[in-house]
Amino acid sequence: MQSRRGQRELLARLAELPPLEPHRYRIGVYFADGRVNLYQLRQWYKPLAELAQTYPVLILSRTSGAALALLDESPLPVAYVRRVVDLEQVIHDQDLHVVFYVNQNAKNFQMMRYGRRWHVFINHGESDKMYMTTNQFKAYDYALIAGDAARARLEKVLWDYDFDKRAIPIGRPQADHYLDGTSLPYTPDERDVVLYAPTWEGDRGAAAYGSITSHGVQLVRGLLATGRHRMIYRPHPRSGIGDHAYGAANREIIAAIAAANAADPTAQHVYDDGPSLGWQLAAADVAIVDISAMVYDRLAAGKQLLITRPANPEAQIDTGGYLQACEWLEATDAASMVARVDEVAHDAAALERLGIWVERYFGDTTPGVTTKRFHDAVDHLMAEWERFATLHAGEEEVDEFEEEDEDEAETLGA
Repeated sequence: MQSRRGQRELLARLAELPPLEPHRYRIGVYFADGRVNLYQLRQWYKPLAELAQTYPVLILSRTSGAALALLDESPLPVAYVRRVVDLEQVIHDQDLHVVFYVNQNAKNFQMMRYGRRWHVFINHGESDKMYMTTNQFKAYDYALIAGDAARARLEKVLWDYDFDKRAIPIGRPQADHYLDGTSLPYTPDERDVVLYAPTWEGDRGAAAYGSITSHGVQLVRGLLATGRHRMIYRPHPRSGIGDHAYGAANREIIAAIAAANAADPTAQHVYDDGPSLGWQLAAADVAIVDISAMVYDRLAAGKQLLITRPANPEAQIDTGGYLQACEWLEATDAASMVARVDEVAHDAAALERLGIWVERYFGDTTPGVTTKRFHDAVDHLMAEWERFATLHAGEEEVDEFEEEDEDEAETLGA
């Protein structure tokens, strides 16, 4: 019922919009997931909006929940392509030379069947998690990677893969947009601003990196009590989806922040569940994150960083990269964790060590440089498209739009 209501609402919204201008869009961003995973796409809004000034960009959404949210918040136009026939209509009406993918959804293959365009994996973050070394990279024509660390990580697992051609390093273009004139939700003062951005609990022991129950409640209560810190709490949107205790601890932290603000309105602690990620990473004096893409989002900002050590002994930690030299936060009592935060926040030597890893993961992070690398990569892909189009000019057209059985059912509430 929820899915059907969403369908009706979406169709009514779409009926009010003018049709897409034919043959306008050169880049498609394919998103087959539902609303809950929109965070994977949101972080690309600003870089893609800037790119769209050169090459018009269109988001292709496969679910009604995500499409509704995108119509409300996306700076880019959206096409709702629930069925394969809808997808084929957009492909027929537009001239998509490049299609970007931000995740490894199984339905990506429904788009990748169409040739004569480049299918490019851009991912939704940079990290040393198992997800970053999947053999699925080979399915795409190209992958835009962050830098030397990403290539070294992939070289360990991808056999017979032409890295020089197919893995194009661009850094982290999102970092050029972390602030972008964003108004802070607090008035800066002498307090140290601490970002705590834990991940979700994970779906198995090997990926149990979430710290809300092991570190979070004690840590946040300790920092709220000092009067010297301002908290920005940004939990993963899936927190508690598989573990009720984890969800309860998340709600306990949110309630503690609200109580602290009620007791002292000048504290201006922030519970942040908004769609925009960037200002938090740039504004915080020190960030505390779990093993997740947030480590590397913050690393791109080049500022003090603490990583929570997973409490689950089954959690896999790749110590071949930054995690071999990072600043760890152990699960202990509140006083000890607050002391550790203060130590790292003002440790010049730790910041210098951090800079070495920033270079290894992202290359030159001078403002504007990584955006230029992103645009140069797209220019290269467009030039290659033109080269191959010329080589195959005059060849007989191939009918790519064959009938295919498909499951049109959407996940409830997607």
